[in-house]
Amino acid sequence: MTGQANEAKVMNRWIVVVGAILIQLCLGAIYAWSAFTKQLTEEPYGFSRTKTQVVFAIGLASFAVVMALVAGKWQAKAGPRKVALTGGIVLGLGYLLAGVSGANFAGILVGIGILGGAGIGLAYVCPIAALVKWFPDKKGLITGLAVAGFGFGALIWIKLTSGFVFGPINLTPGWEGLYGMGWSVNGVWTLYGVVFAVVVGLGSLVTVNPPAGWKPAGWEPDVSNAATTGGVNYTASQMVRTGQFWTLFFAFTAGAASGLMVIGIIRLFGMDALQASGIEEAKAVAITGTAMGLFYALLNGLGRIVWGAISDKTGRRNAIVLMSALQGVMMLVFYHVGGSQWGLYIGAAIIGFNFGGNFALFPAATADIFGNKNVGTNYPWVFMSYGVGGIVGPILGGAMGDAQAWLWAFVPAGIACLAAAALTLTLRPIKVATAEAGG
Repeated sequence: MTGQANEAKVMNRWIVVVGAILIQLCLGAIYAWSAFTKQLTEEPYGFSRTKTQVVFAIGLASFAVVMALVAGKWQAKAGPRKVALTGGIVLGLGYLLAGVSGANFAGILVGIGILGGAGIGLAYVCPIAALVKWFPDKKGLITGLAVAGFGFGALIWIKLTSGFVFGPINLTPGWEGLYGMGWSVNGVWTLYGVVFAVVVGLGSLVTVNPPAGWKPAGWEPDVSNAATTGGVNYTASQMVRTGQFWTLFFAFTAGAASGLMVIGIIRLFGMDALQASGIEEAKAVAITGTAMGLFYALLNGLGRIVWGAISDKTGRRNAIVLMSALQGVMMLVFYHVGGSQWGLYIGAAIIGFNFGGNFALFPAATADIFGNKNVGTNYPWVFMSYGVGGIVGPILGGAMGDAQAWLWAFVPAGIACLAAAALTLTLRPIKVATAEAGG
């Protein structure tokens, strides 16, 4: 069968990468949430800082739960194309609902939080599961490249909303984004809902698995090292009973909580810190927008590619240890440097870079340790940790912001990342001799 699959004419596997990036660009809209938080604390909305983070947190939780409970198994049975297309439609409908909800908190929570998160959860795993099968020879790099679209998507949607201004550089003079054109927050959500449904639908058309038995020309799996190259094939039920699973789960939770907290509160924290250091409000608005819309978003996307490539050379465990340790240190110092323009920029860049690495390293590590065959159903359970982090991080940040105690948002997050680095040092592959071949 393998020989027949390789000899048969199959599509160019890089076309699947293009489709994956289109999908992920739209799914990354959830990271553009900071473009709306300041407006949502003002009239006619009047939401508290904590309330703005509840919408974000529920969206992240819905994303993780739907991916684990629905998308993983469904795409394994129906194929990734159908599930990704459904995800795009649900995501679009969620933003349309928020768009017509005005200042009604419940409508926004259901639209962007529950439905928007669910749409992302349905579509997200589909290109990852397909690409691991198309690129068994470049798992770290290709996973990072595919999910880089998620990080870069935030850059596009934030800047489309508020204008492509990066500090002193204005790439679109005379045009200040949708807000500058007079679009309301609800109007932006309505527009995005239509765009997301169409673009994800287009990307889903080429999101397919390779033929059974197919493998890249000239590539052979390293059977002598099956325990770290996907040669072990555990089912989800087997996987969750291992210490390796819980190590990955905790490390991803810590990394997700830190990065997502900063995404949710960087504009709110940055405004407070910059104004406290004597920077006027208008300049602080521009600086915080650039910190998130350029430095965090751009490095978030790059981090997925770079950390994925690094892990192909160093091994997934070493890359996760280094990334978690660096993130822990940065979270501990971010409060102290965030009151200066370049401190906020550099801190946002490093945190975004490390946060992006999670999405290349953890799916590749899941495939390495538990097998390529079931990664589409296994990784969603590892990804549940993202949902946990998505609740803890943003809500902690919002609550500490309301209490004007920003330091105590960053310290627990930093300690958790350092603990994750230490725990990951103990991560070992599953011994092939004791592994059961899962279905």
